[in-house]
Amino acid sequence: MKKIALLGAESTGKTQLSQEIAAHYRARGLRAEVVGEVLREWCAREGRTPRPEEQLPIAQEHERRVDAAAASGAEVVIADTTSVMVAIYSAMLFKDGSLYRFALERQRGYDVTLVTGLDIPWVADGMQRDGPHVREPIDAQVRHALADAGLPFRVVYGSGEQRVANALAAIDASLREQLPQGNWTWSCEKCGDPECEHRLFTGLLKNN
Repeated sequence: MKKIALLGAESTGKTQLSQEIAAHYRARGLRAEVVGEVLREWCAREGRTPRPEEQLPIAQEHERRVDAAAASGAEVVIADTTSVMVAIYSAMLFKDGSLYRFALERQRGYDVTLVTGLDIPWVADGMQRDGPHVREPIDAQVRHALADAGLPFRVVYGSGEQRVANALAAIDASLREQLPQGNWTWSCEKCGDPECEHRLFTGLLKNN
């Protein structure tokens, strides 16, 4: 059983991509389950942003559902975000970083972590999305949180079928390598520049 996590800023295609990854594995005869974003579900149900004391229960419920999917016999579990995203939003909204310890420890249990790139257009979604101006800060926080914890991740770019193909290639590469956490890091003067990173990622795929 493999657990795949999709993290990233709002309106970067996580939900659609999670469903398409699941469809890919189902077409190959594997039982694949998608765990939807509990924070999004909570906001839609309650019609508001969770208060500080409500953040941890939401994060815990999300991970409980991932565990339940894994225990149900699924061969592939795809998490449409994890508790890391709850921790990031809680820290940004309320200056409360207390959820990071729980969230990052839970993140270590995922076999593959994908971060969705910022190369697709932002789309309004009512009260669920704050606006395009929050995408870069959230994207930076995701990367910093994972890097600081020594958690490996791969960034996925592209649109439509190409985005799915890139995600599947990243999953396959991650499962083949299974590098020890924190084994190495690479950076350049443009580290975090989406355009530069996109060119690099595309080039690597063409060479494989």
